[in-house]
Amino acid sequence: MTRTPRTAANVRSPMPRTHLAVFPGSFDPVTYGHLDVIRRGRRLFDELVVAVGRNPGKDSLFTADERVDMLERLLAEMVATEPDAAPVRVRAFSGLTVDFAKEVGATALLRGVRNLSDLQYEVQQAVTNREVAGLETAFVVAGQTFAYTSSSLIKQITAMGRDLTPLASMVPPLVVEMLRQKKVAKHPLLKRLATATDSAVEG
Repeated sequence: MTRTPRTAANVRSPMPRTHLAVFPGSFDPVTYGHLDVIRRGRRLFDELVVAVGRNPGKDSLFTADERVDMLERLLAEMVATEPDAAPVRVRAFSGLTVDFAKEVGATALLRGVRNLSDLQYEVQQAVTNREVAGLETAFVVAGQTFAYTSSSLIKQITAMGRDLTPLASMVPPLVVEMLRQKKVAKHPLLKRLATATDSAVEG
């Protein structure tokens, strides 16, 4: 019996794997820096899941549902203007990020790095995730505009500032409006931040 030689034409290639990444964070609130990472991640992977974490040991300004809603509305706008990039969806989760990543079938975590302090911490986390869960991490370096923007800074400005207009360069208009509502409602976290800052200044 004549055997057909194995050539590039007749050897079946394995089915291509979809490269799905998870971009985890608290997003409390979502910033232009976060959206920049998401936008670039959509061009690096086949699919992106933005994972909104729930940390029971940390006070949040926005509920998980509010954060998911903000992200879904902002990402709908992004997808409408950039329809050719990879699909993106938002999921809330609790527990370990690596467990959630396995649950959704992720091949990598996506992380944004703003500065050297971020890089040192993120590399330690990346090594741990690779050793413990076999999960790789892809880093994107933030643009210079977002190098010092953080959700913590935004909450401090909201707590202390009478005018929230300066936040327009850090977060989308939707987020500015929701921050304003939290301030008008005298959210307990904003009150604590304002009191702590006043005490530090007096001390």
